[in-house]
Amino acid sequence: MTTSVDDLALQADERRQQAWGWLRLLHSGAVKPQDAQRFKRWLAHDPAHAAAFGEAKAQWAEIGPASARLLRSNPEAAAFHERHRHKPALPRRAFLGAAVSAAAVAGVAGVAVFRPPAGLWPAPAEWGADYRTATGEQLLVQLTDRIQVTLNTQTRIRRQTAGDETTGIDLLAGEAAIDLTGAGRGGRPFGVTAGAGRSLTDAGRFEVRYLQGKVCVTCIEGTVRMEHPAGTRELRAHQQAVYDAGAVSSVAPVGPANLSAWRKGELVFTQTRLSDVLDEINRYRPGRVMLMNAAARDRRVTGSFYIASLDLALAQLQHAFDLDARSLPGGVIVLS
Repeated sequence: MTTSVDDLALQADERRQQAWGWLRLLHSGAVKPQDAQRFKRWLAHDPAHAAAFGEAKAQWAEIGPASARLLRSNPEAAAFHERHRHKPALPRRAFLGAAVSAAAVAGVAGVAVFRPPAGLWPAPAEWGADYRTATGEQLLVQLTDRIQVTLNTQTRIRRQTAGDETTGIDLLAGEAAIDLTGAGRGGRPFGVTAGAGRSLTDAGRFEVRYLQGKVCVTCIEGTVRMEHPAGTRELRAHQQAVYDAGAVSSVAPVGPANLSAWRKGELVFTQTRLSDVLDEINRYRPGRVMLMNAAARDRRVTGSFYIASLDLALAQLQHAFDLDARSLPGGVIVLS
């Protein structure tokens, strides 16, 4: 049987997409030990896979110089980069070393452990989590018959137990929604520890978001008691409060449009700075969107976008604020 030119082109395109998928995974902060074995098998399956990976790696490496030129030419971009830089942790580097060794076995020359170019990707995920999600992924976890936890994108949690009973979770990073039915044994409340505080309830629904040192607790149904060294807050349905390491906000109402929007597949913004909107989009989208237009950074955005169509959302924002867009390898988009 002969293979048409179109079929060959399609196969080559699939190999390129797979190679880029592996590169993104190795920088996603969500790699697992079994991923190393899958990566090794994929490389060894076909010499064309190794070639595609080498080509993708070379293109990936081009992002660094391109980003460096952008940073040199734009002081605002350089300041943005410095604020968002993260350094990889040792366990992550150790795993990448194992993955790269697998590539060497398969015959990929010149592969080495490398950091995310120009700091464009997040630092490695916290280790020791019982459950975690990758970029753009959501996960439903049934902890017990009465406790259901939904993890949003880039989220990591650890289960808390007392004896054989699940008493709560540690939210290490990201965003989690908790749905409780009935009461726990002995009247023990369920708690979510995030940063310096803890949120407790006997039954109901609430969400906790822990990003960049700040924690936002939102009560959907029932009541939530938020405990913090700086004070406590009692939250009722459609209320939220925010805290960091040293302070707690007052209780504020939550509009219905913003309530659990991410669980409905939407991102909702109300008079939100464009730079903050793009930071939120970056949590759901592989790669990174970089805003290099200082004048547009504080422009306000009101509206909603579907998480499944974020490239369309970016196109709408580009048009609304008259921005130029440049695409780079690895899902990087530069708006200027």
